[in-house]
Amino acid sequence: MINKKVNNVQDALQGIENGMTIMLGGFGLCGIPENSIAELVKKENTDLTCISNNAGVDDFGLGLLLQKRQIKKMISSYVGENAEFERQMLSGELEVDLIPQGTLAERCRAAQAGIPAFFTPAGYGTEVAEGKEVREFNGKMHVMEHAFKADFAIVKAWKGDEAGNLIFKGTARNFNPSMAGAAKVTIAEVEELLPAGSLDPNEIHIPGILVNRIFQGEKYEKRIEQRTVRKIF
Repeated sequence: MINKKVNNVQDALQGIENGMTIMLGGFGLCGIPENSIAELVKKENTDLTCISNNAGVDDFGLGLLLQKRQIKKMISSYVGENAEFERQMLSGELEVDLIPQGTLAERCRAAQAGIPAFFTPAGYGTEVAEGKEVREFNGKMHVMEHAFKADFAIVKAWKGDEAGNLIFKGTARNFNPSMAGAAKVTIAEVEELLPAGSLDPNEIHIPGILVNRIFQGEKYEKRIEQRTVRKIF
């Protein structure tokens, strides 16, 4: 049995260097690889290109890397919760590529499947389509989008086994499954790491063939991005 377990986050992130492109799973603050992001801050890698649906918030998630000016370019769909991101973008300190959310997901999935490009109607007639090939299919115009090319994909799962098989929980099953296997190296951090063969094959969301390294995270804050409670009258 192939064992993809590494001892800790430091071993998992071996090989990440300045200037690399990294995919990071999560939706808002849900299902983000907290341990890996914290370690990237400690490693002080710079000039990173980060592909993630969100840019975190000012003091958590990818916002921690933005604070340290470690990200050169951000490729995202929704970035409205991060004031520091806005400041860096408007000042020209940060390169930003805003992508329709479905297109972002499909560019990850295409990379995972080995599909170099695809056509989508999303973004046609807008700035999103500028400089891209456009074709008509069934009377509707489509824009060609290329699959992402990333050095590392870092995903977070609820459970995993030493063979790299993953199970996600609830909303954390967001961009994580699409990013697993979509880069040269996929790192999975999990809340619970079990021996190979411990997971029910019918419950596995991502097979271990798409994962290169797996480790158990030490702690998770699991912050809530926007806490909303009902007023009691």
